[in-house]
Amino acid sequence: MPSTMRFMEAFPAVLTQWAVPLTVTLLCLAFIYWLLGKTFTDQPNNRLYRQLAYVGLFVVSQIILVIVLPFDDSTQQQLLTLFGLVLTAIIALSSTSFVSNAMAGLMLKAMGSFHTGDFIRVENHFGRVTAKALLHTEIQSEDRDTVALPNMFVISNPVKVVDASGTLISAEISIGFDTHRRRVRELLLEAAQTAGLQEPFVQILEIGDFAVRYRITGFLEDTKNIVSMRSDLKANMLDTLHRAGIEIMTPNVMNQRPIPADVPVIPQRELKPEVDTDTGKAERLMFDKAELAARIEGFREQCDTLQQEIKSLRADNAETNAAEIRWREHQVAALKDIIARFDNGNE
Repeated sequence: MPSTMRFMEAFPAVLTQWAVPLTVTLLCLAFIYWLLGKTFTDQPNNRLYRQLAYVGLFVVSQIILVIVLPFDDSTQQQLLTLFGLVLTAIIALSSTSFVSNAMAGLMLKAMGSFHTGDFIRVENHFGRVTAKALLHTEIQSEDRDTVALPNMFVISNPVKVVDASGTLISAEISIGFDTHRRRVRELLLEAAQTAGLQEPFVQILEIGDFAVRYRITGFLEDTKNIVSMRSDLKANMLDTLHRAGIEIMTPNVMNQRPIPADVPVIPQRELKPEVDTDTGKAERLMFDKAELAARIEGFREQCDTLQQEIKSLRADNAETNAAEIRWREHQVAALKDIIARFDNGNE
């Protein structure tokens, strides 16, 4: 009973001794957490920086709590030692996953080999980049699904990035020896030009036992239509060769089919010109999320540019340029609102 009375008498003092520093520390950490979120909202690839900052904040907060709480020196020393051992063990055990992917994410950011909205291929994975996070890189594949690739996987394999300024589109086809190579070259160049490719050229890849394998290649300036253009190029190759009366089969196949040798394997000519194939429709369905992420990335860059212009106008003459400054500030506010809604929807 006396011990209970002593505890009840000492409880308010103990509560005050612990509650005040603990409450102040937690409030400070909550404010820093909120401040980090606001700070990185306007930064390109803010998810990578924000996640890294949150990890660092968590580690620092644990050390601060041990220091500010009313422990004696020996207890604090023991707790800090224990925390260091636990942190070391976590890093050692997760070095093949968490730490490795985090370091790979920092390397990808430093290298800057690709950005949000770019088409990339990593081994058998092809798509448009939708996000670059601390631990993984997200791409939207041709079937519209999102694929999360660990950064360690990305950094460990060759990454093929489609240049945003344009890329080469190619297709291969085998034609028998009965058709002269110059005739094939003329028709393939015509097919590539009809498809809309620039500066096309033809290569002979292989002279086989029964056919010659050709490759037609052309420059595509608008890389957003890369998937549709590959299909359009092949469609134009079929139409052009068939209209010219060239059979796209090898003599080896002809020897194994029960049809007369003078009957060509060519579909009936179309009765009317083909309607527009709506190039780009496939990409709009496949990569809608990646296209939105690329636009948001462009908004971030535009926002940074406007802020730099505002600083220059203020340094030049703030009163004279007041109207220009207000207009740019209005644009920055609108862009930040769009960016914030996008980021909040992807948390």
